Amino acid sequence: MESYNSFNVAKQQILEAARLLNLDKATVDLLITPQLETSFTIPVRMDNGDVKIFQAWRIQYNNARGPAKGGIRFHPEETVDTIRALACWMTWKTAVVDLPLGGAKGGVRCNPKEMSELELERLSRGYVRAITPLLGVDVDVPAPDVYTNPQTMAWMMDEYETIFFKHSPGVFTDKPLQVGGTEGRRDATARGGVICVREACKAYGFDPTKDYAIQGFGNAGQRAALLHQEILGGGKLVAVSDSKAAIYNKNGFNPTELVQHKLKTGSVANFPGSEKIPHEELLQLNVEILYPAALENAIHSENADKIKAKVVCELANGPTTPEADLILFDKGVHVIPDILASAGGVTVSYFEMVQDKTLYFWDEDEVHRRLDKKMYLAYHRVNEAIKEKKTHPRLAAMLVGVARVAQACKLRGWV
Repeated sequence: MESYNSFNVAKQQILEAARLLNLDKATVDLLITPQLETSFTIPVRMDNGDVKIFQAWRIQYNNARGPAKGGIRFHPEETVDTIRALACWMTWKTAVVDLPLGGAKGGVRCNPKEMSELELERLSRGYVRAITPLLGVDVDVPAPDVYTNPQTMAWMMDEYETIFFKHSPGVFTDKPLQVGGTEGRRDATARGGVICVREACKAYGFDPTKDYAIQGFGNAGQRAALLHQEILGGGKLVAVSDSKAAIYNKNGFNPTELVQHKLKTGSVANFPGSEKIPHEELLQLNVEILYPAALENAIHSENADKIKAKVVCELANGPTTPEADLILFDKGVHVIPDILASAGGVTVSYFEMVQDKTLYFWDEDEVHRRLDKKMYLAYHRVNEAIKEKKTHPRLAAMLVGVARVAQACKLRGWV
C-alpha cells in the first residue's frame, strides 16, 4: 500500500539519495529533520464582531545555503506534515537551480473562500505580527502559495515595514510591481517547466509539435498552455482539466480562447467544440507531453502503467508517488520532476530579492533571459546525474539538490 503522507514520501526520497551519496548518519539525520518549526495561533476579529482563532505554521527546513525561502498557504485542510514536506522540497528545489537560498513553507488553516477581503487582510497582518523576528531578507523570505496572492504579500510587507519602521521590500516576493515586484513572475513557474521540456526534446528527440495535455488549469496550467506553443514553436493542446471538468478535442484547442473561457466562466467545462471525458482518462491519453499541474499523487501505482505520454513535466508539487516513479522509469517515460520543472517560480522570486536589494529593476526580457539560463543549466545538470547514476530523473534531481545542501552543511561545520 502506498504512503500518501507527503512528509514520509519526502523523507523516503532523501534516504534514497543519501544512500547513493554515501552520506554519514549525522548528515542524514540533519537532512530528514526540519531545522525550525513554529506553530502559532492568530486571533482575527471577523466582520460580525466575533474573534476567531486560526492555527498557523512556519517551517524553516534548512538554511545552510542561504535565507529560507517558501510560500504561505491559506487552506481549510492544512496540516503540519504537508508544510513539512513542501518546506523540505523547497530546500532541494532552490539547490537544484543553484540559488543561494534555503527552503521553508508556511500555512494557515482557514477557508479563504468564506472570508471577506478585510478578514483576509487582518489574517495576513496577524501572521506577520506573530512571527516577525523569524522573517527578514537575510533570514526567511515568504511568497504566495495556495489561496494567497500578490495582494497578500503587499499586506504582509506593509505590516513588516510598519513594525520595523523601515523600507524592506525584499522580505516578501511576488508582490505587485508598484511595491517592488518583478517583471516576469506571473508566468515564471510554467515558463521554467516549458524550458525544461524544450531541453528534453533536444536531448532525447521528443517532438514538441505533437499533442500535449494539461491536468489542472490554474495559473501554472493556463500559462503552460500558452507558453508551450510560444517557446516550442508548435504543439496541439488536445485536453485540459480543472476541478469541475476534463475536456478533449482531437483537433486541438485554441489556448488563448480556452484561457479566456476559463477566466470568464470559472471552468473549462462547456468550452465550444470540446468533448467531456473522465478526469482519469486525461492522464492516459496518447500525447507527446503531459503537464500535471494540479493535485499531489495524481500519478500512482494503479495508473502509472497506463500513462502513454513520452514526457511528464510536473508543474504541481508531488504529482507522482515513489512507486509510480519506478513504473514510469521502466516504461521509458521521461519525467521532469517537480523540484526541477516548477523551479522557475522561486528562481524569479530570487531575481525579485536581488532587484529589491539593489533598487534597480530589470525589464521582462532580462528576467526571461536570466531564467532561461538558470533552467537550462539545472536541466542539464540533472540530466548528467541521470546518466552518471543510471537512475530515474527524480532521484537524479534529489542527488543534485541533496549533495549541494549536504556540502554546505559540512563546510559550515554542522556535521
